[in-house]
Amino acid sequence: MQGRRDPSEGIAAFVYRSAPARVVFGEGSLRHLGRELEVLGMKRPLILCTPEQAADARAVAASLGDAQPAVFADAVMHVPVAVVGAAVARARAADADGLVALGGGSATGLAKAMALELPLRILAIPTTYAGSEMTSIYGLTDEGEKRTGRDDRVLPATVLYDPALTLSLPAPLSASSGLNAIAHCVEALYAEDGNPVVSLMAEEAIGALARGLPEVLRDPGALPGRERCLYGAWLAGMALNVVSMALHHKLCHVLGGSLNLPHAQTHAIVLPYAAAYNAPAAPAAMAAIRRALGAQDAATGLHALGRKLGVPKGLRELGVKAPQLDRVADLAVSRPYPNPRPLERAAIRELLRQAYEGEAPAPMP
Repeated sequence: MQGRRDPSEGIAAFVYRSAPARVVFGEGSLRHLGRELEVLGMKRPLILCTPEQAADARAVAASLGDAQPAVFADAVMHVPVAVVGAAVARARAADADGLVALGGGSATGLAKAMALELPLRILAIPTTYAGSEMTSIYGLTDEGEKRTGRDDRVLPATVLYDPALTLSLPAPLSASSGLNAIAHCVEALYAEDGNPVVSLMAEEAIGALARGLPEVLRDPGALPGRERCLYGAWLAGMALNVVSMALHHKLCHVLGGSLNLPHAQTHAIVLPYAAAYNAPAAPAAMAAIRRALGAQDAATGLHALGRKLGVPKGLRELGVKAPQLDRVADLAVSRPYPNPRPLERAAIRELLRQAYEGEAPAPMP
């Protein structure tokens, strides 16, 4: 596996591709929105958000003065194709010359899907730790099946990271969103096309998030913890963008697309079990995770972090029914994809059982 040899053997050959995005990071970055739109040549952007953030989007529109961009406030999880169609129609009606995604993965995902149809660039303003804003990965859900892909057209041109905007993210959602970002890093560490540069970013991100998330829970109104988390999410997104994902993300896409589960919470629950599944085949990755967490074992360390942060204990708490796990296991092995450990249906079914019950991760058969 590229970039995954024992360090004593030297550095393995690798390919690294940098994402050409402009990043503006720091408290108060939102005040630079007008400047950044001007840099991109956007005069009539369409602002995208979820219904819950409609008031925030209108406030952002008002801050731009006479421009007063139009707002589309119907972004939802998993990017249903019907919502994309409605948003594209709204952009055309408004003669939009760009897209501003305000929010988390739902808003950014909608902007990306629209960019596949319209020649519009994206400016992202994240308010969660999803990391989607740093990737060329998109997802669409149609008739209960989620399809993902990569396309450079969907990569946001500019990202404004303002930690103050995450103050509105409740601490429990911060926890699951942050663990979702850690999941990007875990899979980047054992990716088939991994490399030392990505490994550095991934380990740093896990450490920043593991330190920052408990701070957010202890004092949700303080900025230092949220700054650490947003920094970690940025690094996690960059890592996610340049390597391929494996079993963990496949399982979460299947669970989310077929059962309409909340994206971040699903990732948070499944993460330690996917790590346990791959642990025997990815010792260097597990060592990096242990270092970042300060834990004796990667999988149990991730599980303990989830318990400390109070994320849902198991898939059962998200409303999943035990008989549904068989179909999820079938879908997870139906199409081959790279993973450190071979895809074994029985072991994956056991992984799902443990994730359903929320018990401590144990070796898979």
